[in-house]
Amino acid sequence: MPASAALRARLRMADMPSWAAPIWLLGRRRRSGERVMTAKAQVVADIATALRVPGYVPTPVEARAQMRNMIALWEKPHPPLARKQNLTIPGPAGELPARLYASRPEAAGPRPVICYFHGGGWIQGDLETHDAFCGKLALAADCIVVAVDYRLAPEHKFPAGVEDCLAAWRWLVGHAMTLGGDVDRIAVAGDSAGGNLAAMVAQQTHWAGTPAPLAQVLIYPATDLHCSSPSHQTFADDPILPRDRLMFYLDWYLNGPDDRADLRASPGLAADLSGLAPAYVMNCGFDPLRDEAADYARRMEAAGVECLHREWTGLMHGCTIMTAVLPEGDFVTAEIGTWLREMFAR
Repeated sequence: MPASAALRARLRMADMPSWAAPIWLLGRRRRSGERVMTAKAQVVADIATALRVPGYVPTPVEARAQMRNMIALWEKPHPPLARKQNLTIPGPAGELPARLYASRPEAAGPRPVICYFHGGGWIQGDLETHDAFCGKLALAADCIVVAVDYRLAPEHKFPAGVEDCLAAWRWLVGHAMTLGGDVDRIAVAGDSAGGNLAAMVAQQTHWAGTPAPLAQVLIYPATDLHCSSPSHQTFADDPILPRDRLMFYLDWYLNGPDDRADLRASPGLAADLSGLAPAYVMNCGFDPLRDEAADYARRMEAAGVECLHREWTGLMHGCTIMTAVLPEGDFVTAEIGTWLREMFAR
């Protein structure tokens, strides 16, 4: 059997029925304190662990291919949309690919807008890896989603992606009406590295006194690139985001250790979080980023920011883009959509 076929056969073990997974895992469930990983999440985690070569970190090109393969097998497409089209957005170093997803036709009138930044450790991910999620989010929140394909490291190191996301936000604020959007109802959102960039945009626009997001959605965000919170030690051998791979991501993304203290890289280090947009912060119980995301939510609340912090106790990093094998990921998207509808209705 060719290697690629063997890989796909192993990955398809995640198709195990939900009723069968607890039986398969009898007596060997993953735990973290009082948290118990859901059975299907553990099946996926065990597959990912079995496929990893100990001590080997893939090149950026290999990592990108791995993520695309994972999405192809473990994510399910979004339902039909009223509108979906590719765009380009002017960026500081050239045109940025983008994609619009709309729950209603343009004739329905101005709709709320979400500016979305994908995850992938600042070196992986693109419009295709997050296509299904962005389409589902547009439907769940009954709005327009504009996904932005910012520049990736190591070809484009920090702060290239930061500059692209800020430029895309500013462009969207100025052109929302031409896309059928409502300029007074624009939110920012992202997952993982994209959650990091979304938090950064919410901060930087607020501090600059320029149009800032109406709301921010941070899905298992990286907020402090020092990676020193307890969960980073607890999940050093995480099946999806092990510490050795995370460190390589940061080495590829940043120019050096000093960049970790830059608030554009580590928004969680900001001393004053007051005045930021209302936030939905989601983290998973089995995730190296768990504690820093939770801490950022608590600190925003303490600063007077309206914040809904949700921990999905039994899930793991990346669950929102593995919904063919982890249907709970769609429950997360539905909850985010409900929260955003409430924000947009104010």
